[in-house]
Amino acid sequence: MREVSKFTVVTEGTVTTPQGFQAGGLHCGLKKTTRNDLGAIVCEVPAVAAAVYTLNVFQAAPLKVTRESIASSGQRLRAIIVNSGNANACTGKQGEEDAYAMRAAAAEAFGVRPEEVAVASTGVIGELLPMDRVNAGIQGLPAVLTAGADGAEEFCQAILTTDLVKKEVCVKLNVNGREVSIAGAAKGSGMIHPNMATMLGFVTTDAVIKPEALQALLGMTTDATFNMITVDGDTSTNDMLLAMSSGLAGNEALTPEHPDWESFVAGFGYVCEFLAKAIARDGEGASRLVEVNVEGAVSDLSARAIAKTVIGSSLVKSAVFGADANWGRIIAAVGRAGEPVNPETVDISLGSIPVLTDSRPISFDEEEALAYLQGDTVVIHVHLHNGEGRATAWGCDLTYDYVRINAAYRT
Repeated sequence: MREVSKFTVVTEGTVTTPQGFQAGGLHCGLKKTTRNDLGAIVCEVPAVAAAVYTLNVFQAAPLKVTRESIASSGQRLRAIIVNSGNANACTGKQGEEDAYAMRAAAAEAFGVRPEEVAVASTGVIGELLPMDRVNAGIQGLPAVLTAGADGAEEFCQAILTTDLVKKEVCVKLNVNGREVSIAGAAKGSGMIHPNMATMLGFVTTDAVIKPEALQALLGMTTDATFNMITVDGDTSTNDMLLAMSSGLAGNEALTPEHPDWESFVAGFGYVCEFLAKAIARDGEGASRLVEVNVEGAVSDLSARAIAKTVIGSSLVKSAVFGADANWGRIIAAVGRAGEPVNPETVDISLGSIPVLTDSRPISFDEEEALAYLQGDTVVIHVHLHNGEGRATAWGCDLTYDYVRINAAYRT
Protein backbone atom coordinates (compact mmCIF):
# COMPACT_ATOMS: atom_id res chain seq x y z
CA MET A 1 0.00 0.00 0.00
CA ARG A 2 1.07 3.63 -0.56
CA GLU A 3 -0.05 6.57 1.59
CA VAL A 4 -1.42 9.52 -0.38
CA SER A 5 -2.80 12.45 1.61
CA LYS A 6 -6.12 11.42 3.22
CA PHE A 7 -6.32 7.96 1.66
CA THR A 8 -4.19 4.92 0.88
CA VAL A 9 -3.65 3.55 -2.62
CA VAL A 10 -4.14 -0.23 -2.65
CA THR A 11 -1.86 -1.54 -5.37
CA GLU A 12 -3.66 -4.89 -5.62
CA GLY A 13 -7.16 -3.44 -5.27
CA THR A 14 -9.91 -3.93 -7.86
CA VAL A 15 -13.57 -3.08 -8.45
CA THR A 16 -14.42 -6.05 -6.21
CA THR A 17 -12.40 -4.75 -3.24
CA PRO A 18 -15.33 -2.66 -1.90
CA GLN A 19 -17.65 -4.86 0.14
CA GLY A 20 -20.56 -6.46 -1.69
CA PHE A 21 -19.22 -6.53 -5.25
CA GLN A 22 -18.45 -9.40 -7.59
CA ALA A 23 -17.24 -9.25 -11.18
CA GLY A 24 -16.43 -11.52 -14.07
CA GLY A 25 -16.06 -11.79 -17.82
CA LEU A 26 -15.97 -14.25 -20.68
CA HIS A 27 -15.81 -14.57 -24.46
CA CYS A 28 -19.21 -14.95 -26.12
CA GLY A 29 -18.19 -14.44 -29.75
CA LEU A 30 -18.58 -10.70 -30.40
CA LYS A 31 -14.89 -10.35 -31.17
CA LYS A 32 -13.03 -12.25 -33.85
CA THR A 33 -10.36 -13.21 -31.31
CA THR A 34 -10.94 -15.25 -28.14
CA ARG A 35 -10.47 -12.16 -25.96
CA ASN A 36 -13.25 -11.58 -23.41
CA ASP A 37 -16.09 -9.48 -24.77
CA LEU A 38 -18.84 -9.73 -22.13
CA GLY A 39 -18.56 -8.79 -18.47
CA ALA A 40 -20.56 -7.84 -15.40
CA ILE A 41 -20.27 -6.19 -12.01
CA VAL A 42 -22.91 -7.37 -9.52
CA CYS A 43 -23.69 -6.06 -6.03
CA GLU A 44 -25.23 -8.27 -3.36
CA VAL A 45 -27.46 -5.39 -2.20
CA PRO A 46 -29.22 -2.56 -4.05
CA ALA A 47 -26.42 -0.01 -4.53
CA VAL A 48 -26.85 3.74 -4.74
CA ALA A 49 -26.11 4.62 -8.36
CA ALA A 50 -25.09 7.72 -10.33
CA ALA A 51 -24.06 8.20 -13.94
CA VAL A 52 -22.93 10.73 -16.53
CA TYR A 53 -23.20 10.21 -20.28
CA THR A 54 -21.82 11.37 -23.60
CA LEU A 55 -23.15 14.64 -25.03
CA ASN A 56 -23.03 13.24 -28.56
CA VAL A 57 -26.46 13.73 -30.19
CA PHE A 58 -26.34 10.15 -31.48
CA GLN A 59 -26.54 8.18 -28.25
CA ALA A 60 -26.38 4.41 -28.28
CA ALA A 61 -29.33 2.32 -27.10
CA PRO A 62 -27.64 1.13 -23.87
CA LEU A 63 -27.52 4.71 -22.58
CA LYS A 64 -31.29 5.03 -22.84
CA VAL A 65 -31.76 1.75 -21.00
CA THR A 66 -29.33 2.69 -18.22
CA ARG A 67 -30.93 6.12 -17.77
CA GLU A 68 -34.32 4.46 -17.47
CA SER A 69 -33.04 1.87 -14.99
CA ILE A 70 -31.51 4.45 -12.67
CA ALA A 71 -34.57 6.70 -12.83
CA SER A 72 -37.14 3.95 -12.28
CA SER A 73 -35.24 2.20 -9.48
CA GLY A 74 -34.79 5.28 -7.31
CA GLN A 75 -31.09 5.48 -8.16
CA ARG A 76 -30.43 1.89 -7.07
CA LEU A 77 -28.66 -0.77 -9.15
CA ARG A 78 -27.67 -4.38 -8.55
CA ALA A 79 -25.77 -5.12 -11.75
CA ILE A 80 -23.98 -3.72 -14.79
CA ILE A 81 -23.81 -5.81 -17.97
CA VAL A 82 -21.16 -4.68 -20.47
CA ASN A 83 -20.15 -5.93 -23.90
CA SER A 84 -17.28 -4.91 -26.17
CA GLY A 85 -16.81 -5.50 -29.88
CA ASN A 86 -20.19 -4.01 -30.80
CA ALA A 87 -21.44 -0.54 -29.79
CA ASN A 88 -25.15 -1.17 -30.49
CA ALA A 89 -25.25 2.44 -31.71
CA CYS A 90 -27.22 3.79 -34.71
CA THR A 91 -29.07 0.47 -34.82
CA GLY A 92 -32.62 1.80 -34.70
CA LYS A 93 -35.54 0.18 -32.95
CA GLN A 94 -33.97 -3.27 -33.15
CA GLY A 95 -30.88 -2.05 -31.32
CA GLU A 96 -33.04 -0.55 -28.59
CA GLU A 97 -34.97 -3.80 -28.23
CA ASP A 98 -31.68 -5.68 -28.02
CA ALA A 99 -30.43 -3.42 -25.22
CA TYR A 100 -33.63 -4.05 -23.26
CA ALA A 101 -33.24 -7.75 -23.97
CA MET A 102 -29.72 -7.65 -22.54
CA ARG A 103 -31.09 -6.00 -19.42
CA ALA A 104 -33.86 -8.60 -19.05
CA ALA A 105 -31.48 -11.52 -19.61
CA ALA A 106 -29.01 -10.17 -17.06
CA ALA A 107 -31.77 -9.58 -14.52
CA GLU A 108 -32.91 -13.18 -14.87
CA ALA A 109 -29.36 -14.55 -14.71
CA PHE A 110 -28.47 -12.57 -11.59
CA GLY A 111 -31.86 -12.88 -9.87
CA VAL A 112 -32.61 -9.15 -9.75
CA ARG A 113 -35.26 -6.83 -11.19
CA PRO A 114 -34.71 -5.50 -14.74
CA GLU A 115 -34.73 -1.89 -13.51
CA GLU A 116 -31.79 -2.77 -11.24
CA VAL A 117 -29.56 -3.50 -14.25
CA ALA A 118 -27.46 -1.01 -16.22
CA VAL A 119 -26.32 -1.79 -19.78
CA ALA A 120 -23.17 -0.55 -21.51
CA SER A 121 -21.70 -1.40 -24.91
CA THR A 122 -18.57 -0.42 -26.83
CA GLY A 123 -17.14 -1.31 -30.22
CA VAL A 124 -18.12 -0.94 -33.86
CA ILE A 125 -21.00 1.46 -34.61
CA GLY A 126 -23.93 0.50 -36.83
CA GLU A 127 -24.01 -3.27 -36.50
CA LEU A 128 -26.74 -5.27 -34.77
CA LEU A 129 -25.77 -7.43 -31.83
CA PRO A 130 -25.80 -11.20 -32.42
CA MET A 131 -28.24 -11.71 -29.57
CA ASP A 132 -28.01 -15.50 -29.59
CA ARG A 133 -24.34 -15.20 -28.61
CA VAL A 134 -25.00 -12.39 -26.15
CA ASN A 135 -27.79 -14.30 -24.39
CA ALA A 136 -25.70 -17.45 -24.17
CA GLY A 137 -22.86 -15.43 -22.70
CA ILE A 138 -25.09 -13.75 -20.13
CA GLN A 139 -26.33 -17.15 -18.97
CA GLY A 140 -22.72 -18.17 -18.40
CA LEU A 141 -21.73 -15.11 -16.38
CA PRO A 142 -23.08 -16.13 -12.94
CA ALA A 143 -20.71 -19.11 -12.92
CA VAL A 144 -17.63 -16.88 -13.40
CA LEU A 145 -18.51 -14.06 -11.00
CA THR A 146 -16.16 -13.78 -8.02
CA ALA A 147 -15.34 -11.25 -5.33
CA GLY A 148 -11.63 -11.85 -5.88
CA ALA A 149 -9.03 -10.37 -8.16
CA ASP A 150 -9.61 -13.02 -10.85
CA GLY A 151 -13.16 -11.86 -11.47
CA ALA A 152 -12.08 -8.24 -11.68
CA GLU A 153 -9.29 -9.17 -14.10
CA GLU A 154 -11.72 -10.99 -16.40
CA PHE A 155 -14.11 -8.03 -16.26
CA CYS A 156 -11.35 -5.56 -17.14
CA GLN A 157 -10.34 -7.68 -20.11
CA ALA A 158 -13.97 -7.93 -21.27
CA ILE A 159 -14.44 -4.18 -21.69
CA LEU A 160 -11.34 -3.46 -23.79
CA THR A 161 -11.38 -2.66 -27.52
CA THR A 162 -8.21 -1.14 -28.97
CA ASP A 163 -6.84 -0.62 -25.46
CA LEU A 164 -3.40 -2.08 -24.92
CA VAL A 165 -3.71 -2.39 -21.14
CA LYS A 166 -6.43 -2.69 -18.51
CA LYS A 167 -7.12 0.35 -16.35
CA GLU A 168 -8.00 -0.11 -12.68
CA VAL A 169 -7.26 1.52 -9.33
CA CYS A 170 -8.35 1.30 -5.68
CA VAL A 171 -7.99 3.42 -2.55
CA LYS A 172 -8.95 3.00 1.10
CA LEU A 173 -9.73 5.62 3.74
CA ASN A 174 -11.44 6.00 7.11
CA VAL A 175 -14.95 7.40 7.44
CA ASN A 176 -16.30 7.59 11.01
CA GLY A 177 -13.48 5.25 11.96
CA ARG A 178 -14.66 2.61 9.47
CA GLU A 179 -12.62 1.43 6.50
CA VAL A 180 -14.10 2.54 3.18
CA SER A 181 -12.90 1.41 -0.25
CA ILE A 182 -13.27 3.22 -3.58
CA ALA A 183 -12.24 1.45 -6.77
CA GLY A 184 -12.58 1.90 -10.51
CA ALA A 185 -12.08 0.29 -13.89
CA ALA A 186 -12.27 1.92 -17.31
CA LYS A 187 -11.71 1.39 -21.00
CA GLY A 188 -10.82 3.92 -23.63
CA SER A 189 -8.06 4.70 -26.08
CA GLY A 190 -9.78 6.19 -29.14
CA MET A 191 -12.80 8.46 -29.73
CA ILE A 192 -11.76 10.24 -26.55
CA HIS A 193 -12.51 13.93 -26.08
CA PRO A 194 -13.62 16.03 -23.10
CA ASN A 195 -17.38 16.20 -23.40
CA MET A 196 -18.95 14.41 -20.45
CA ALA A 197 -17.76 10.89 -19.67
CA THR A 198 -15.53 10.25 -22.70
CA MET A 199 -15.25 6.44 -22.32
CA LEU A 200 -16.72 3.56 -20.33
CA GLY A 201 -15.86 3.86 -16.65
CA PHE A 202 -17.13 2.09 -13.55
CA VAL A 203 -16.54 3.16 -9.94
CA THR A 204 -17.49 1.01 -6.95
CA THR A 205 -17.46 1.90 -3.26
CA ASP A 206 -18.85 0.46 -0.05
CA ALA A 207 -19.41 3.87 1.56
CA VAL A 208 -22.85 4.89 2.73
CA ILE A 209 -23.68 7.98 0.67
CA LYS A 210 -26.87 9.80 -0.26
CA PRO A 211 -27.90 9.40 -3.94
CA GLU A 212 -27.96 13.13 -4.58
CA ALA A 213 -24.52 13.52 -3.01
CA LEU A 214 -23.05 10.73 -5.18
CA GLN A 215 -24.54 12.21 -8.37
CA ALA A 216 -23.25 15.68 -7.55
CA LEU A 217 -19.80 14.34 -6.66
CA LEU A 218 -19.64 12.29 -9.86
CA GLY A 219 -20.51 15.30 -12.00
CA MET A 220 -18.05 17.59 -10.24
CA THR A 221 -15.24 15.04 -10.39
CA THR A 222 -15.91 14.22 -14.04
CA ASP A 223 -15.50 17.89 -14.96
CA ALA A 224 -12.03 17.96 -13.40
CA THR A 225 -10.82 14.54 -14.61
CA PHE A 226 -12.49 12.65 -17.45
CA ASN A 227 -13.65 15.87 -19.06
CA MET A 228 -10.04 17.07 -19.09
CA ILE A 229 -8.62 14.34 -21.34
CA THR A 230 -8.45 14.03 -25.09
CA VAL A 231 -6.89 11.59 -27.50
CA ASP A 232 -8.32 12.55 -30.88
CA GLY A 233 -11.07 15.14 -30.40
CA ASP A 234 -13.90 12.66 -31.04
CA THR A 235 -16.67 12.06 -28.52
CA SER A 236 -18.24 8.62 -28.88
CA THR A 237 -21.88 7.61 -29.04
CA ASN A 238 -21.50 5.25 -26.08
CA ASP A 239 -19.54 7.15 -23.42
CA MET A 240 -20.72 6.46 -19.87
CA LEU A 241 -19.33 6.76 -16.36
CA LEU A 242 -21.25 4.86 -13.70
CA ALA A 243 -20.74 4.80 -9.93
CA MET A 244 -22.25 2.31 -7.47
CA SER A 245 -22.14 2.38 -3.66
CA SER A 246 -23.11 -0.72 -1.66
CA GLY A 247 -23.18 1.08 1.69
CA LEU A 248 -21.80 -2.00 3.44
CA ALA A 249 -19.01 -0.07 5.18
CA GLY A 250 -21.65 1.05 7.66
CA ASN A 251 -20.51 4.65 8.08
CA GLU A 252 -22.83 7.58 8.73
CA ALA A 253 -24.26 8.70 5.38
CA LEU A 254 -21.82 10.91 3.48
CA THR A 255 -22.98 14.39 2.48
CA PRO A 256 -21.03 17.63 2.03
CA GLU A 257 -21.69 18.34 5.73
CA HIS A 258 -20.07 15.09 6.90
CA PRO A 259 -16.73 15.65 8.74
CA ASP A 260 -15.01 13.09 6.49
CA TRP A 261 -16.54 14.37 3.24
CA GLU A 262 -13.34 16.03 2.02
CA SER A 263 -11.35 12.83 2.57
CA PHE A 264 -13.92 10.86 0.56
CA VAL A 265 -13.89 13.49 -2.19
CA ALA A 266 -10.09 13.30 -2.33
CA GLY A 267 -10.14 9.51 -2.65
CA PHE A 268 -12.93 9.56 -5.24
CA GLY A 269 -11.07 12.22 -7.20
CA TYR A 270 -7.85 10.23 -7.15
CA VAL A 271 -9.61 7.16 -8.58
CA CYS A 272 -11.16 9.18 -11.41
CA GLU A 273 -7.98 11.12 -12.19
CA PHE A 274 -5.90 7.92 -12.25
CA LEU A 275 -8.30 6.30 -14.72
CA ALA A 276 -8.51 9.45 -16.86
CA LYS A 277 -4.73 9.68 -17.12
CA ALA A 278 -4.50 5.95 -17.86
CA ILE A 279 -6.89 6.43 -20.79
CA ALA A 280 -4.84 9.36 -22.11
CA ARG A 281 -1.60 7.41 -21.73
CA ASP A 282 -3.12 4.45 -23.62
CA GLY A 283 -4.36 6.59 -26.51
CA GLU A 284 -4.38 4.73 -29.80
CA GLY A 285 -0.83 4.60 -31.08
CA ALA A 286 0.41 6.91 -28.31
CA SER A 287 4.02 6.89 -27.18
CA ARG A 288 3.83 9.64 -24.53
CA LEU A 289 1.43 10.99 -21.92
CA VAL A 290 1.09 14.76 -22.26
CA GLU A 291 -0.03 16.98 -19.38
CA VAL A 292 -0.92 20.65 -19.76
CA ASN A 293 -1.00 22.83 -16.64
CA VAL A 294 -2.55 26.29 -17.03
CA GLU A 295 -2.21 28.90 -14.29
CA GLY A 296 -3.05 32.57 -14.02
CA ALA A 297 -6.30 32.44 -16.00
CA VAL A 298 -9.25 34.70 -15.22
CA SER A 299 -11.14 31.69 -13.80
CA ASP A 300 -10.88 27.93 -13.44
CA LEU A 301 -13.39 27.51 -16.27
CA SER A 302 -11.26 29.67 -18.52
CA ALA A 303 -8.16 27.71 -17.55
CA ARG A 304 -9.94 24.45 -18.38
CA ALA A 305 -10.91 25.72 -21.82
CA ILE A 306 -7.33 26.80 -22.57
CA ALA A 307 -5.79 23.58 -21.25
CA LYS A 308 -8.19 21.48 -23.34
CA THR A 309 -7.44 23.52 -26.45
CA VAL A 310 -3.70 23.02 -26.05
CA ILE A 311 -3.95 19.30 -25.23
CA GLY A 312 -6.29 18.77 -28.19
CA SER A 313 -4.15 20.56 -30.76
CA SER A 314 -3.00 18.17 -33.47
CA LEU A 315 0.03 20.41 -34.06
CA VAL A 316 1.03 20.34 -30.39
CA LYS A 317 0.50 16.57 -30.27
CA SER A 318 2.59 16.13 -33.44
CA ALA A 319 5.36 18.31 -32.05
CA VAL A 320 5.52 16.17 -28.91
CA PHE A 321 5.71 13.02 -31.04
CA GLY A 322 8.58 14.52 -33.00
CA ALA A 323 10.26 15.80 -29.79
CA ASP A 324 10.20 19.28 -31.35
CA ALA A 325 10.31 22.12 -28.79
CA ASN A 326 8.01 24.22 -30.96
CA TRP A 327 6.45 26.56 -28.39
CA GLY A 328 4.79 28.50 -31.22
CA ARG A 329 2.22 25.75 -31.57
CA ILE A 330 1.44 25.97 -27.87
CA ILE A 331 0.96 29.72 -27.73
CA ALA A 332 -1.11 29.60 -30.92
CA ALA A 333 -3.46 27.10 -29.26
CA VAL A 334 -3.67 29.34 -26.17
CA GLY A 335 -4.60 32.27 -28.36
CA ARG A 336 -7.40 30.51 -30.21
CA ALA A 337 -9.10 29.05 -27.13
CA GLY A 338 -11.58 31.93 -27.07
CA GLU A 339 -10.67 32.94 -23.51
CA PRO A 340 -9.29 36.22 -22.10
CA VAL A 341 -5.50 36.28 -22.47
CA ASN A 342 -3.04 39.15 -22.20
CA PRO A 343 -0.78 38.69 -25.24
CA GLU A 344 2.13 40.32 -23.38
CA THR A 345 2.27 38.16 -20.23
CA VAL A 346 2.31 34.47 -21.20
CA ASP A 347 5.05 32.17 -19.87
CA ILE A 348 5.59 28.65 -21.26
CA SER A 349 7.84 25.88 -19.97
CA LEU A 350 8.47 22.34 -21.15
CA GLY A 351 8.89 20.54 -17.86
CA SER A 352 11.42 22.68 -16.00
CA ILE A 353 12.76 24.26 -19.20
CA PRO A 354 11.43 27.81 -19.81
CA VAL A 355 10.97 28.55 -23.52
CA LEU A 356 8.84 31.72 -23.38
CA THR A 357 8.67 34.58 -20.89
CA ASP A 358 6.25 37.51 -21.17
CA SER A 359 5.22 36.15 -24.57
CA ARG A 360 8.77 36.49 -25.87
CA PRO A 361 11.16 33.64 -26.74
CA ILE A 362 14.13 33.07 -24.49
CA SER A 363 17.28 31.11 -25.10
CA PHE A 364 17.16 27.46 -24.03
CA ASP A 365 19.23 24.33 -24.56
CA GLU A 366 17.74 22.55 -27.59
CA GLU A 367 19.47 19.27 -26.69
CA GLU A 368 18.09 19.39 -23.18
CA ALA A 369 14.60 20.07 -24.56
CA LEU A 370 14.96 17.21 -27.06
CA ALA A 371 15.94 14.80 -24.32
CA TYR A 372 12.99 15.91 -22.18
CA LEU A 373 10.45 15.59 -25.01
CA GLN A 374 11.67 12.06 -25.72
CA GLY A 375 10.65 10.96 -22.23
CA ASP A 376 7.58 8.92 -21.30
CA THR A 377 5.67 11.93 -19.91
CA VAL A 378 5.74 15.50 -21.20
CA VAL A 379 4.41 18.32 -19.00
CA ILE A 380 3.64 21.70 -20.57
CA HIS A 381 3.28 24.63 -18.18
CA VAL A 382 1.41 27.75 -19.29
CA HIS A 383 1.19 30.76 -16.96
CA LEU A 384 -1.04 33.60 -18.16
CA HIS A 385 -0.52 36.10 -15.30
CA ASN A 386 -4.11 37.19 -15.77
CA GLY A 387 -5.92 35.90 -12.68
CA GLU A 388 -6.16 33.02 -10.19
CA GLY A 389 -7.72 30.34 -12.40
CA ARG A 390 -5.92 27.05 -12.93
CA ALA A 391 -6.58 23.67 -14.55
CA THR A 392 -4.82 20.53 -15.79
CA ALA A 393 -5.60 18.50 -18.91
CA TRP A 394 -4.17 15.21 -20.15
CA GLY A 395 -3.69 13.73 -23.58
CA CYS A 396 -1.11 11.98 -25.73
CA ASP A 397 1.05 12.52 -28.78
CA LEU A 398 -0.21 11.93 -32.32
CA THR A 399 1.67 9.10 -34.01
CA TYR A 400 1.70 7.21 -37.28
CA ASP A 401 0.14 4.25 -35.47
CA TYR A 402 -3.01 6.26 -34.68
CA VAL A 403 -3.76 6.48 -38.40
CA ARG A 404 -2.90 2.81 -38.94
CA ILE A 405 -5.19 1.62 -36.14
CA ASN A 406 -8.17 3.74 -37.16
CA ALA A 407 -7.80 3.20 -40.89
CA ALA A 408 -8.77 -0.44 -40.37
CA TYR A 409 -10.88 -0.32 -37.17
CA ARG A 410 -14.05 -1.81 -38.69
CA THR A 411 -12.29 -4.43 -40.79
